[in-house]
Amino acid sequence: MTTTSMPPTAPQRSLPARLAILPQGTGLHRIDGAWWPRTRHLATELPPLLDALAPRWGRITRVTVDNSMWDTGPHRLVLGRRVIHISRSIGMGHRHSVCLLALGTGRCDLLVVALDTPADQAVRIMANASRAGGCTGAQTSPAGYGPHRLPT
Repeated sequence: MTTTSMPPTAPQRSLPARLAILPQGTGLHRIDGAWWPRTRHLATELPPLLDALAPRWGRITRVTVDNSMWDTGPHRLVLGRRVIHISRSIGMGHRHSVCLLALGTGRCDLLVVALDTPADQAVRIMANASRAGGCTGAQTSPAGYGPHRLPT
């Protein structure tokens, strides 16, 4: 008997993503906004994030995260009829960031607010990251990522 390995299917979606992104029409920048996940389970957290970003970034097909911030999980995630490829790295880029790639649209880089961040501080971080010029320094942007434009 032969068995076929299928990529994990995303669990049922629950709460919307806690997300703040730069307004459209913003010039060059390194970070597109901030995301405050509720858990360390990437397979649980990605579906609401991708749903929230879809109107602006379209069909995101690749996600890159620093493995140290997330629980062990799949390298592929099935959402409906599409597969999201997840790259997990150690020490590449910035630990508190996620890079999402959408074919034909571009990339979205988000600052990831740590789970244990107090709510008032997380709100300030997200507001700063989603304000034009508020989150452009090296301390908050992934190493080696150059400025890029938001999709229009």
